[in-house]
Amino acid sequence: MSDPRRVLILGGTGDAMELAAIASQLNEVEVVSSLAGRTQQPTAPIGSVRVGGFGGEAGLVAYLQEYQVNYLIDATHPFAAQISWNAAAATTKADIPHLMLVRPAWQKESGDCWLEVDHIEAAVTLLENQTGRIFLTIGRQQLAPFARLQHLWFLMRSIDPPDASLPLPQGEMLYDRGPFRLEQERKLLIDYNINLIVSKNSGGNATYAKVIAAREMGIPIVMVNRPATPPVTQVSTVDDAMDWLKNSL
Repeated sequence: MSDPRRVLILGGTGDAMELAAIASQLNEVEVVSSLAGRTQQPTAPIGSVRVGGFGGEAGLVAYLQEYQVNYLIDATHPFAAQISWNAAAATTKADIPHLMLVRPAWQKESGDCWLEVDHIEAAVTLLENQTGRIFLTIGRQQLAPFARLQHLWFLMRSIDPPDASLPLPQGEMLYDRGPFRLEQERKLLIDYNINLIVSKNSGGNATYAKVIAAREMGIPIVMVNRPATPPVTQVSTVDDAMDWLKNSL
């Protein structure tokens, strides 16, 4: 009997979990999911799991070679840019097939009021001339830059508490994990009297309800565009990723 083909999935997303569950059912395939370890109590994917960083591009190359990884599928968050670029470089050096599973970005629709920016600092600068109560839905790792905006009040939603050593904007933390229902998001915006939202364009359905609620209520969104991705083979669905894997085996 031949050794199983080892597939490394760079995960941390719902798509990555779904992909790991389906790929694990293939004969003679061993799936290893890698989680960055930034979420304190992540939902564990099916199959083997490793937690923590690789130590940059060189560390990932060493891992791929040591554990004889045959295929790498990058299904990380669209804003996890560094690991995606590291993966592209590492798989080239290790000479193994590499795929990115990238969920489609949200598209602006009629009724949306988006103020699009290319990075978090640009969002902070844009808010310098704003007033009112802001809903920050960007996760916990990039809250500190908003702390200088002392004329604003922020509702900050994240899965886990932010780093206690970093400054926080004035306001309230809300700990919750998606998916979020439309009724839930409407109520939140009303209860906290929110008049502007800051969001990353993460795509997917889990957090899209806030975009719909904002559209219905006429609330503008400062939308942070995605970082550039490496020029590698990309698909947008789990089914397409599975087709790629099956054709590669």
